[in-house]
Formats: sequence, structure tokens, C-alpha cells
Amino acid sequence: MTHHDASSFRVSSESFKDGEVLPTAQRSGKLRAGGRDESPQLHWSGAPAGTKSYAVTAFDPDAPGHGGFWHWAVLNLPATVTSLRAGAGTEGGGLLPHGAVQLKNDAGFRGFVGAAPPPGHGPHRYIFTIHALDVEQTGLDSGTSAASLESKLSRHTLGRATLTGIFERH
Repeated sequence: MTHHDASSFRVSSESFKDGEVLPTAQRSGKLRAGGRDESPQLHWSGAPAGTKSYAVTAFDPDAPGHGGFWHWAVLNLPATVTSLRAGAGTEGGGLLPHGAVQLKNDAGFRGFVGAAPPPGHGPHRYIFTIHALDVEQTGLDSGTSAASLESKLSRHTLGRATLTGIFERH
């Protein structure tokens, strides 16, 4: 059964405010957008009762091609964790809590890749979502594709909190 009535809770960031342009740190260096590929600082609160773990995703629904572009996916964050420091999504995962797993993003590596829309493509939305889950372990491993993650998580999602940053390259 999917939780379509998944309650929402709150997420905020010291890196940027909801609806604002992403700062340089959250833009991509690897994809030549002049940034640092630094995942933003995130803090969340008010998760639903029964939350046993969290997953964090970052997705650009405005990317060209089918299905958008996955910038980041982290699984198996313990329920006791309610924040991630800036840069926690660094490739290698050494800054994440013990047991957390990063999936490959659509740039092909396990970690956070910053915003890098095609020049002249207009503003893109970068949606950071905290998923409150009813299981401690998702049963998914680092070989799971970020694109298939949402459907795999849906039956365990108790609530979601989202924060959206904007970026456009001229």
C-alpha cells in the first residue's frame, strides 16, 4: 500500500532558502557550471510518528530528456539523524552517518553533483526531498539506480519534506 496521504514535515537549509537561486557551492564543478558540487546543509523536524529512517534525494525535473536528472540519493539515514552538514554528499560518503548509502547520481558517481542546466535552457528547479520511512533499512544497496528509488521507497514513505533551489545558466 502506498501512503499517498504521506504527511509533510519541515526541512530548511543554511545553504539556501526555499525558492531561491542556488549558491555557487551547490552548482557543479564536474559538469563545468562554475561550482563546487557541495551538497547543501539540511535540517528537518516534525517527522511523522513511526519514522525509523530517512532517505534524501535531489532531483531536477526540468532537465532535458526523459525523466529528469537525479543529483543525489542517500539511503539508510538513522531516525536519530535530523540534519546533514554542507558537503555531506561528497563522493566517498565519509561525511555521512555510519551505515548511510549513496546511490549513483545521473552523472555516474556515488555522491552529490551540483546544478548544471544546459546554457540557455531556462531556470531549472532542484528539489531536495527528505523521505521519512517506516523501515530502518530500505533493503536497497548502492547498486540501486536513483531513478528507480522513488517507486521502491513509496510503500515505506510516511512523510516527505521538500526544499527547492533554482538555477539557470545563460
